[in-house]
Amino acid sequence: MYRRTLLAGLPLACVIGAGKSSALADENRRTYALTLLEKPGLPPDFQAFPYVNPDAPKGGEATLAAIGSFDSFNPFIVRGTPASELNRIWDTLLQRDDDEISTYYCHLAQWVELAGDRSWVAFELHPEAKFHDGHPVTAEDVAWTFEMLRSQGRPFYRAYYADVAGTTVESERRIVFHFKTTTNRELPMIIGEMVVLPKHFWDGRDFSRPLADPPLGSGPYRVEHVDFGRTVVYKRVPDYWAANLPTVRGRFNIDTIRVEYFRDGTVAFEAFKAGKIDLRQENIAKQWATAYDFPAVKKDLVKKVLLPQRLPAGMQGFAMNTRRAVFKDRRVRYAMALAFDFEWCNENLFYNAYTRTNSYFANSDLACSGIPQGEELALLEPFRKDLPPELFTEPFRLPVNRTQDDHRQNLRKALAILREAGWQVKERKLVDAEGNPFRFEILLSEPAFERVALPYVQWLGRLGIDARVRTVDPAQYQRLMDAFDYDMTVAVFPESDDPGNEQLGYWSCASAGQEGSDNLMGVCNPVVDALVKKLINAPDHEHLVPIAHALDRVLLWNWYMVPHWYLPFVRVAYWNRFGRPEKPVRTGFAFDSWWIDAKLAEVTDKARQAGIE
Repeated sequence: MYRRTLLAGLPLACVIGAGKSSALADENRRTYALTLLEKPGLPPDFQAFPYVNPDAPKGGEATLAAIGSFDSFNPFIVRGTPASELNRIWDTLLQRDDDEISTYYCHLAQWVELAGDRSWVAFELHPEAKFHDGHPVTAEDVAWTFEMLRSQGRPFYRAYYADVAGTTVESERRIVFHFKTTTNRELPMIIGEMVVLPKHFWDGRDFSRPLADPPLGSGPYRVEHVDFGRTVVYKRVPDYWAANLPTVRGRFNIDTIRVEYFRDGTVAFEAFKAGKIDLRQENIAKQWATAYDFPAVKKDLVKKVLLPQRLPAGMQGFAMNTRRAVFKDRRVRYAMALAFDFEWCNENLFYNAYTRTNSYFANSDLACSGIPQGEELALLEPFRKDLPPELFTEPFRLPVNRTQDDHRQNLRKALAILREAGWQVKERKLVDAEGNPFRFEILLSEPAFERVALPYVQWLGRLGIDARVRTVDPAQYQRLMDAFDYDMTVAVFPESDDPGNEQLGYWSCASAGQEGSDNLMGVCNPVVDALVKKLINAPDHEHLVPIAHALDRVLLWNWYMVPHWYLPFVRVAYWNRFGRPEKPVRTGFAFDSWWIDAKLAEVTDKARQAGIE
C-alpha cells in the first residue's frame, strides 16, 4: 500500500529499531520509520525508494486479467467476492519498502511516536492527507476503521489486532493505539499497515455487507467504471495528495488500469496472446516452457522475463481439513504425503523448474533442519509427551521418489501406516472397521491444477482410496473455503522474514472455529498455540529463529499438508509497451514502479491493430 516520511524540519529523536536496547529505552521516540532491524536502510531525507525511477513518465493504460467474477468493493469482510486490485484505492499509515526486510516509512502519518516501554504507538496524520472527495483524513477515520475491521471484518483482523487494548483520539490528526503487551515488537508496524477508510462515506451503509457502490479512498487510484462480474477500471487520481512524497515518487505511473475478468485461465491466456491483456504473471511451468511460441514472442513484441526474488517461500501444498473425520489421524495424513510423487510431477509436468518445499518457512533462516538442539530443544522439551517421539530423534524428511520402485515402496509404507490407523483393503477398496470406504474430494478453484491433482488421485487409487477432484468457480470456491466445507484443497501460507500475529490466524485453536479464518486445516494443537504465542512476543530476530524452528517442526511432523514446491523467481510476460526500473527489487516484481513507454507502446499497439502473423 502507500506510506510517507517526515517533512524537513520536524524533530527526529531517533529511529526505532526492534533488536537492541539503548540508553533511551525509557523515552518516547518520534521518528520517520519503524523497523524490526537495527535501523532503516533509508535516511530521513530520502527522495524515493531505491528500486523506482523517480522521473518515470505518467500516462497510458494497462489491461490486466482476473479469473472468475466479483460482486463487491468491500474486501474486508467474509461476505461477497471483492474486485481485483482494490488496494490501489486506499492509503495506509505507513508504507513498506519492498526492498527492505520489515521496514516501514511514514505515509498517511506525518510521523510516528513509540512509547519507550512499547505500551503504545501514536500516529500524527499528514496535514495535507485527504480523501478523493476533498474531506481531510482524520484520527476519527483511523479509529473508526480500526473498530470496524476488528468488530465486523474477517476473522483475520481480530487475530491480527488481538494485542491492541484500544485507541485514543487526542486531536483531529493524532491517534494513540494502546497495547495489552509490551513484548509484541511487530505490533506498531501491524497498525501502520492498516488502510484508513472514510467514516463519512460509510454513514448509512452496513459495513458487514458487500459494497455495490464504488468506494471512496485517499490512495493513488479511484474506480472510474464498473461492470460487475466483467470489468473494473481504475483511474489515477490527478490531484493525489501524496503524489510528491518520497514513498510515492516514481510509483503509480499508469493513468488507467483496466481489469478484465475471464471464466478460466485458458481463456485469459488466449486473450493475452491476442493482445487484449498487456501483462500476466505465469504460474504454470509447462505453459512457461511451451506455450510462449506465438508470433508476437518471436517478433519481440511480447517479452518473457524471470525476475529473481529474495523472499521466504512459505508453504504451498495439499491441505487436509482435520475437521473431517477422515483426516483427524496424523498417521492418515502422513500416508497422504507418502502417496504423492513430487519427482514425477517436477520431471513430467514442470520441466524440473521447482524446488520441493520442506518447511513452512522455506527459503529462509526460519526453516528447521536436523534434529532439535539447544534453545529449540529447550522450547520443545516441556511438550515431549504431546509430540511424536521421532520429532526428537529424526530429521524431518519428505518421501523421495528417484525411481518408480521408490514410489512403490512409499505406497507400501503408506498402506502399512493406514492399516495401523484402522483401515483395511477389502475387494480392492480401503475401508474402516465398519466397512465405510476411504473417500474424499480435492476441491480446486481453477482447472490448471487438475493436471497435478488427477495423477495424485491415481496414486491414491492404488491404495484403495476413492479420491475425486472437483473444480468450481472462484466465487463458489471462496464460499466453501470460508465455511470450511471441503476435504482437501490446495493452500498457500505466505511468510515474511519476521512472522508474527498472522500466525494466530493460520494455526491457533481460536481461529480454527471462526468462519472465514485462515486456519484452513483446522489446526488446534496446544503445543502450536504455545509456540505461536512465544513467536509473537520474541524480543528480536535472534530469539525468534529457534521458536520458528520449533513451530515449523511441530507443524511438519503433524502432516497437516502434503508439501508442494516453490520457485525463486517471478515469471512475467508482457507486451513490449512498458518501461521498468533497472534495479532489481527484493520482491522480484513491483508493478507499481513500471510505466508506459510511449514510443514502445505506439509500435506495439500498431502491430496489434494490424494483426500479427
